[in-house]
Amino acid sequence: MSMDLHSQDAIDQLQALIQKVVDKDPFLQTTFQNVHQGYVTQNLTRFLKARDWDPSKAYQMLLDCLNWRVQNQIDNILSVSLHIISYLISASSAVNFEVANYSIASHMFVWRFLFQKPILPADLYRTIRDSQLIGVSGYTREGLPVFAIGAGLSTFDKASVHYYVQSHIQINEYRDRVVLPSASKKHGRPITTCVKVLDMTGLKLSALNKIKLLTIISSIDDQNYPEKSHTYYIVNAPYVFSACWKVVKPLLQERTRRKVQVLPGCGRDELLKIMDYPSLPHFCRKEGSGSSRHLEGGNKNCYSLDHPFHQQLYNYINQQARLHEVVAPIKQGSFHVEFPEPPDVDTRIAKTIESEFDGLTLNGDKEQLNNCTGRQA
Repeated sequence: MSMDLHSQDAIDQLQALIQKVVDKDPFLQTTFQNVHQGYVTQNLTRFLKARDWDPSKAYQMLLDCLNWRVQNQIDNILSVSLHIISYLISASSAVNFEVANYSIASHMFVWRFLFQKPILPADLYRTIRDSQLIGVSGYTREGLPVFAIGAGLSTFDKASVHYYVQSHIQINEYRDRVVLPSASKKHGRPITTCVKVLDMTGLKLSALNKIKLLTIISSIDDQNYPEKSHTYYIVNAPYVFSACWKVVKPLLQERTRRKVQVLPGCGRDELLKIMDYPSLPHFCRKEGSGSSRHLEGGNKNCYSLDHPFHQQLYNYINQQARLHEVVAPIKQGSFHVEFPEPPDVDTRIAKTIESEFDGLTLNGDKEQLNNCTGRQA
């Protein structure tokens, strides 16, 4: 990875700052290792890019991220190795202190072994997968994972907000700890980003009712998983996409907006420039729009729980949880992650919908109006 002297100096400064903190806190150290997965330079660079290469601002962002991970139990489990136990015993000999959810008093330890709980039962997980459409269809020629997202047909209405947030974070963690390291090993070089193909088939103005949930998810990604997506490709965009984009665009970071490319039709020809045909999402395989349900040549729907990606993900989460059943039984239920309250966008949504309604009504296009809102004629 080539870089100028200024960039290298910023990386060195950030590494020195964060190392001082993680060396003193075993929990921050563990979660930092889960973040960088052995690729320290590449991951420090992500946070520097997100803060315009300002080491002090990048340091604060990274530190906030690590604290968020510890406080919200984002790690599958915070492993307690022998050297950490030794550290805690020596550190707690004179004072009482608390680190996140781990209470330590003198030589008496009260451990809360917490892990990322699987969404049980499987039927509930399947329901979430059917209403939060996402999957991995393959890889680009450069080795980047291709995440397919059914933005238009995702309803987010079968479970609580916390289940969808949990599912999103679990996929992020699986991507960063399993998918990307495996791709890096296969190609013999660091691969730390992915591409996302967003299918807008079925998009309606009523989708804006879910803008607060999407803003929460976007905020989590912006603050804790910066620069993980190389490019966002928008495909199968209907007429109403422009109205929705007017609402969503201001909520995105400028660095994210620059990565968005709207492709014509299903995007097949453009995407084939960066990936082979077998890696195309199923909704990009038919020339023209409206191809989300078009499966060609037996290609599996990568949204489905039956797809290999989701089978591997779900099995991985369950296996990691069962490894620690002896400490605490697996409990059904979502875990609650702290996230900032999204800005009040109701007024903006209302104005956008009203504007679009007026435009459609003036044109006398009742059928198009019904299609945009999801109403029955």
